[in-house]
Amino acid sequence: MASLGLSLALAGSVFTWVLWVAWQRAEETRRWPEVPCRIVVSRVVSERPTPNSNPAYRSEIRYQYVFQNKAYTSTRLKRVDSPSQHEDVIRKKISIWKSGTDTVCYVNPAQPEIAVLKHDSRAPLYSIWFPLLFVFGGLRITWGTLKKA
Repeated sequence: MASLGLSLALAGSVFTWVLWVAWQRAEETRRWPEVPCRIVVSRVVSERPTPNSNPAYRSEIRYQYVFQNKAYTSTRLKRVDSPSQHEDVIRKKISIWKSGTDTVCYVNPAQPEIAVLKHDSRAPLYSIWFPLLFVFGGLRITWGTLKKA
């Protein structure tokens, strides 16, 4: 039982760490400076990862900004942006960033060529309680087993 408890605690710890890192990455862009930018290209692109796969849709967005008196171009909507098999989802996602629109982007001051239009979700932090249940439950199982021995 002690090894089962330790296994549960270890698995919970790994998932807790993954969620914590995802939350930290989402928070990092919120500390980046907000800079005016102009959307140059905004469209939905269809692609097939393999010849027999269903089409996947992704946003193709390009915007220009000036940071510390130097012009840059970026193509990132979010830090990590994945395709979808639902074209309407991608169209809705980029609907507010039409070509020619002036908006703001968030620029990484350490690497100004990296910018995003949208912050990642803070949802990992809101979900972190679930794997913590496995950590504490696994430790409780282990403690109870060792206490009896």
